[in-house]
Amino acid sequence: MKSPLAGRIAVIAVLLALWEIGARLWGDPLFVCPPSAVIGGLVTITQNGRIDSALSTAFFELLAAFAFAVIAGIPLGVLLGRNRIWRLAIFPVVMLLYIVPQATLLPLFVLLFGVGAKAKIVFGFTHGIFPMVLTVAAATRGIDPKLIRAARSLGATQRQIVMQVVLPSAVPGVFTGMRLAMAATLLGVLLAELYVSSAGVGSFTAQFTNAFQPPKLFALIVLLATMAVVLNELCRLAEAHFSRWKASA
Repeated sequence: MKSPLAGRIAVIAVLLALWEIGARLWGDPLFVCPPSAVIGGLVTITQNGRIDSALSTAFFELLAAFAFAVIAGIPLGVLLGRNRIWRLAIFPVVMLLYIVPQATLLPLFVLLFGVGAKAKIVFGFTHGIFPMVLTVAAATRGIDPKLIRAARSLGATQRQIVMQVVLPSAVPGVFTGMRLAMAATLLGVLLAELYVSSAGVGSFTAQFTNAFQPPKLFALIVLLATMAVVLNELCRLAEAHFSRWKASA
């Protein structure tokens, strides 16, 4: 099989076929449904205006939290990767905050920011910022020192070195961090939705689960996964755009 796209389609088709067969033969309809039933669930929930509004709100919260994580994570990652003093001073603190279970802090965010979109965005941001910072720091720290010395020998300023040497060389690491941050941000937003929202995606997830409606639940999961796929594809296209110089190098 020469085409990667054909390979992906074949794998997805096989998995869906196994899911369909397994769900029909051995699945309990109260807990598992075949993919054919999920299609009906998609039609049902997309006709519900409240669910459409909840999905739109969740997508906005995801975008906002992800944007803040990227905007804050890139410069902080560059600082930790390129400055030894700041790395020794801040990196242990970053790691300490990273290993703290974020779910245990959710009540604190609710107290500080309420139960609206602000708490969900901040909670998503706290999930996305750490993988962004750590990945960018590792990518910028691993740059060949010869490139830095060559730029300095040509009279480049520190800002020019960062913008024209460090960041271009760290493009793969930066976009790897963005993809990890996007997945973590989605997790944070959905956790906040599940526990603090009375009319959002989380409330509908709990509603479909408690009512034993797996077609609607799986359909909602498919729509949420589509959000992640769309953002991941945008990251891939952006990476291809900013990595054009490598193809011509």
